[in-house]
Amino acid sequence: LLTENDCNVKIRAGLLDVKVLQQVNDAGLELWTPVMKAAFPVEAAMLRDVFKAMQVATPALTRDDYTLDQFLAAITELQSGVRAQRTRTVRPVRVHKRRVRYVVGGCTAELSDVTVDGVETRTIAVEAEDAAAVVAAVESLGLSGYVNTNYSRGLAATLSGRPPRYAVLDVGTNSVKFHIAEPGADGAWHTVADRAELSRLGEGLKEGGSITEEAAERTAVAIKGMVDEAHQAGCLAVAAVGTAGLRMARNSADVLETIRARTGVKVEVVSGDEEGRLAYLAVRRGLPLATGDLVVFDSGGGSSQFTFGAGDRVAERFSVNVGAVRYTERFRLDGAVTAEVLRDAMQTIAVDLSRIAGRAQPDTLVGMGGAVTNLAAVSSAMATYDPDKIQGAALTRDEIDRQIEIYRTTPLEKRRAIVGLQPRRADVILAGACIVRTVMALLGKHGLTVSDRGLRHGLLAERFG
Repeated sequence: LLTENDCNVKIRAGLLDVKVLQQVNDAGLELWTPVMKAAFPVEAAMLRDVFKAMQVATPALTRDDYTLDQFLAAITELQSGVRAQRTRTVRPVRVHKRRVRYVVGGCTAELSDVTVDGVETRTIAVEAEDAAAVVAAVESLGLSGYVNTNYSRGLAATLSGRPPRYAVLDVGTNSVKFHIAEPGADGAWHTVADRAELSRLGEGLKEGGSITEEAAERTAVAIKGMVDEAHQAGCLAVAAVGTAGLRMARNSADVLETIRARTGVKVEVVSGDEEGRLAYLAVRRGLPLATGDLVVFDSGGGSSQFTFGAGDRVAERFSVNVGAVRYTERFRLDGAVTAEVLRDAMQTIAVDLSRIAGRAQPDTLVGMGGAVTNLAAVSSAMATYDPDKIQGAALTRDEIDRQIEIYRTTPLEKRRAIVGLQPRRADVILAGACIVRTVMALLGKHGLTVSDRGLRHGLLAERFG
């Protein structure tokens, strides 16, 4: 019997079996308790208790007891009677389950192929009295990012016809990026939500240094809000990766545990090499016209990732510790500076980017990340950010030079008023623009293509595609 509440009612082998949800712990694990198991015919008084447990309207039960067929007929009558009143009701569905049982980490695990009213799905259940053992077993199966969904809600979602939704998070040095998408009938991913929050995880962070408690707290709060949004949107799973800031901090393990305790999400710290590969995947999926020899770079707050390839073939990928936050702090680029300070910053960035110098000019250069997308938004005077217009936009050296001069001569408060510039990125935009401009110069390109699709989109395709 299908309801989207905290009661599981099934009829199997002529027995009416009722379980009720008792509690949910911080890890999302559910404790269910059997409250009834009765053979048909079942007394009317017991059936009233069943409908009460399901928190739905109770049909007029005029008999002393009911056979299974009479019980199902009463439910059908109830459905037709309350439909017009829009009262929450219950529906019978036929479920066939073919299951295989295992033992994982001391827990009972069950893999099932389920058919519900002709619609097929697959489920995995892990059960034990020891909640910690269940968490460990789920993690060992690679399923820690999936939302725990009970059968009642899972079957209802399966029959709804709605496509599955997934969420991904990119926990960067400067911001946390969040994306929810669902697959469409055309096979492409369709965006449900996409936003970023500047949490400044790497504020003041040096190589081998520590992330501050305040920065860790800001980041955990941002992630918690995003995870809650993902759950409210009905996402089946949340995948999260961390980048440069978490790679370089000596206390990253403590920060990751804080985030996990606060949000229930395990952030996987990826290498710069893996970060570049996922970014390249996002570009190949999102910009099919990026042909020939291709260079994709993602300039973040703590590092920049470069991937060199052609078509779907990746020839080389690496990460360098060149990020907007570190140069902003080193050269005080968060406000107006002299031309001499700007020149010193550009020269330092060029030295730090020497690994890309002297290479053959690529056919296509694609840039992504907050600096690049903000430069494109300012170029178009985009008061309201439109990712579809940013995707595939072009940026020239002349346009970036124009913006660099504006940022160099503009105090921070006035920068925040520039149309198209995200106000909370105003302090790091000059350093970001200098990095982008230097990349173009070292690779001999006078223009680049902007990708609004970044690491999070590559992660989505990799994990859930």
